[in-house]
Amino acid sequence: MWEKINKKILTAGIVVLLGIAGGVWYYNHTQQVKASANQETVLATRGKIISSVSATGIVKPIDAVDISSQVTALIKEIKVKENDHVKVGQTLAILDDKSLETTMKKAEYAMNNYGAKYKRYQYLHSIGAKSDADLEDALLNYQTAVASYNEAKSDVEKTVLVSPMDGVVLGEPVAIGTLVTAGVNDPTVVMMIGDVSRKKVKVKVDETDIGKIKIGQAATFTVDAYQNHTFTGTVDKIGEISTSTTSTASSSSSSSSSSSSSSSTSSVVYYYVTLTAEDPENLLKTEMTARVNIKIDEKDNVLLIPLSALKTSTSGQYVMVLRDDGKSENVPVEVGLTSSDKVEIVSGLQDNDKLIISYTKSQTQSSSKQKDNGPPPHI
Repeated sequence: MWEKINKKILTAGIVVLLGIAGGVWYYNHTQQVKASANQETVLATRGKIISSVSATGIVKPIDAVDISSQVTALIKEIKVKENDHVKVGQTLAILDDKSLETTMKKAEYAMNNYGAKYKRYQYLHSIGAKSDADLEDALLNYQTAVASYNEAKSDVEKTVLVSPMDGVVLGEPVAIGTLVTAGVNDPTVVMMIGDVSRKKVKVKVDETDIGKIKIGQAATFTVDAYQNHTFTGTVDKIGEISTSTTSTASSSSSSSSSSSSSSSTSSVVYYYVTLTAEDPENLLKTEMTARVNIKIDEKDNVLLIPLSALKTSTSGQYVMVLRDDGKSENVPVEVGLTSSDKVEIVSGLQDNDKLIISYTKSQTQSSSKQKDNGPPPHI
């Protein structure tokens, strides 16, 4: 009887062991299938690579000026409308000059009065009836009156606003009856005149990329209105101060404030880069958003791999190479130019080396949705 029981226990044990072994095999097999499903192999091949910096900018006229008044008055007439072409010296608007005319007439009367008085004093001085001091006072009063008249006359002449350049009226001018104020800090803008025959693109470039930008570099860009049309341009100017700096005082204050709060906050620094744009068909309009690629360098017949195959560790950059025996090996590499999807390998690999790319579904989906369009165009 005990012999039969021992046989049953032995049989049950064997079945359990076989089940465990089968489970282990199934688990390992499943993991291998999953691993192979999340891996892809590519070859290191030779080709052409173009390295560029991507950013976002705003289309602007090459030259533009705000038309404002040097005197405070009401708008009496507007001589032009939006999109009108104007010439230098052309009258754009006329201000109400009634009060200024009155001031000028008073100044003219005072000037004439002091002028006549000065002539009388000259005669009286010549016959000894007036002293040198009296004559000098009369001359001073007359010269002061002349200066007041000239100033009042100039104010009247300033009520006629003329164009300082050839161009186009950009946007709708202010309405008749609007009170325009003069001032240095915040004058009323009556209208804007711009030379739209030539365009520029003002781009914000990240501080990590600004060192790669040079005057004369070629650039391409697109706008939403013409998504299938690629425009070209050239780097014309590179800003020396960050986009957030407006003066030396604000720069020093922002530096001190940022240093005091660096432990809690950090911000990206951008610099303005200006491109002269080619627009022979006059398609671009002011304030359009431009997605720009500035060409940094270009090489042909170099060893290239997908950017996704390049990995980084504490010891440097490397790739996973699949050998002929089916085993993988981490190989350190030295890289050169980098594009949006490829990277140049300077050393560490040979032509047609087979590389392993590991990825996950979530990473692939998220990366496919990302666009390197630079910073938002708050310019």
